Amino acid sequence: MTSKKLKLADIAELAGVSKSTVSFVLNGHAKKHRINEETVKKVEEVARANNYSPSIYARALKSKQTYTIGLVIPDLANMGFANTAKRLETLCRDNGYQLLIASSEDHPEMEKQAIQSLIDRQVDLLFVASSMTDESYFEQVKKTTPVILFDRVVESDKFYSVKTDAASATRKVVSVLAKEVTECVYIGGQLELSPSKERFSGYLAGIAEAGLEYNENFVFSKDYQPESGYELMGQVVEQLGRVPQSVFTASYSLLEGVLRYLTEKDLLTAELRLATFDNYSVLDCLPVKVDSVEQDSEQIAQALFEFAKSLISDPKSQPEQRELTAKIHFRRQAAA
Repeated sequence: MTSKKLKLADIAELAGVSKSTVSFVLNGHAKKHRINEETVKKVEEVARANNYSPSIYARALKSKQTYTIGLVIPDLANMGFANTAKRLETLCRDNGYQLLIASSEDHPEMEKQAIQSLIDRQVDLLFVASSMTDESYFEQVKKTTPVILFDRVVESDKFYSVKTDAASATRKVVSVLAKEVTECVYIGGQLELSPSKERFSGYLAGIAEAGLEYNENFVFSKDYQPESGYELMGQVVEQLGRVPQSVFTASYSLLEGVLRYLTEKDLLTAELRLATFDNYSVLDCLPVKVDSVEQDSEQIAQALFEFAKSLISDPKSQPEQRELTAKIHFRRQAAA
């Protein structure tokens, strides 16, 4: 193996073929130009033996693609988004793309800055879990850069989007949580966001199914940060003068804050019924049993990448919307 970085002409000389033949083979156009299998094999063996890979810059110039994709998520520490990002990175890498990841910190202006930064780097496409509710901004973005929305989507068929059926899953878990109690507290994030609306509608359907009447005094919301879960649980206890009979949190991050508050105040008991949207394996190890809704990060990533391939190959393709089924973990029933 040579220590010198070989050029296309060097590979051609070593393989005993023309420079154009090497280019066709290494760029996947051998069949199109009727290059025989023996020549293809010879060129590939020489390239492999010398650790040769085509210049990404030359490739970009020829194809008018940068082979980079941008991903904007609200929180890098959120395990659901982190797991989706991990799987997406693998899919992109295996297909010759580099995934560039940015966090919006759940703030619209920071999100716009992150998106603009990725556009300035000429990414071929954007995956966005948005903190915004207005589609007009993305209407402008998609004029120059294809956009696929996920998790947090706008109510429009103008965009490719992927989301979990949060309403149905939340209804199922809350209907069990709220059985045989007289109150079920909801602790959630920004109610104007699409996943918040769906989780809240599932909560309403769930308590109705369990025979409870809606009480606005049992609804607490702010954002999806753990600190907000801590703060909101404090407000619940202060308002009631005690720990509520049951609590549903609209995200695992909020559950973290709730559990921290209850632990610090020595209020966490097995009698308190808890359920949350999102699922992590640590919930199987807690002394208290917490029912949960699990989003399938693998399916989300796979659906996003399939849409990406369609949109990159045909920017004018008709947008599709995909809704995935969630899995529910009923730990309290299993422990009974």
